[in-house]
Amino acid sequence: MFHLQSANASYNNKDVLVDITLQIPAGQKLALIGHSGSGKSTLLKLLYQQRPQDISLVPQDYGLVSSLSVFHNVYMGQLAYQPLWYNLVNLIKPLKKPLQDVEQILDNIKLSDKLLEPVAQLSGGQQQRTAVARAMMQGSDILLADEPVSSLDEHQSKLVMSLLCNDFDTVVLAMHDIDLALTYCDRIIGLDHGRITIDAPTTSLNRNDLLDIYGE
Repeated sequence: MFHLQSANASYNNKDVLVDITLQIPAGQKLALIGHSGSGKSTLLKLLYQQRPQDISLVPQDYGLVSSLSVFHNVYMGQLAYQPLWYNLVNLIKPLKKPLQDVEQILDNIKLSDKLLEPVAQLSGGQQQRTAVARAMMQGSDILLADEPVSSLDEHQSKLVMSLLCNDFDTVVLAMHDIDLALTYCDRIIGLDHGRITIDAPTTSLNRNDLLDIYGE
């Protein structure tokens, strides 16, 4: 599925990732944990570059068009799969089928009441859920997501994590919340100063030890 061998990455002549060797098989739910600046986002980018056409992505900055409605932002997940004329029609006046498809996804993440509301009028948590809905709309088997629940409360976070892990076959998440990582993922990779310091199944890891090393 994904394979990195002694991979390195730098930014402004500063090492961001150092000697990363990693294999991620299909069907795995994997969490990348570590302090801010440890290299989680950069590692996600390296993975995305391997097969961008196959991946649903939730970037840390959401990547939304604030002047467009929630519907239009979520529908963007389907742009590559539909002909140009169909996309243009939906931009001007959304068709019934796309409206139903988007509304169903939004209903699952408790956001259907915002269907036609401009993204600029949403809270940070609502915008984050819109970005998650767009990834779900894309329909890929693979999800890469950078802090997909960082702006959500505990209840919303659990809802979104459950949906993502059920909706996608292979999931790689950069996360700060160690408890969510242990609950919803089956493998954890810990990063520190651009190096992998832990790579283990969640069943073999101790929560308190992880919090001591990687907790914020």
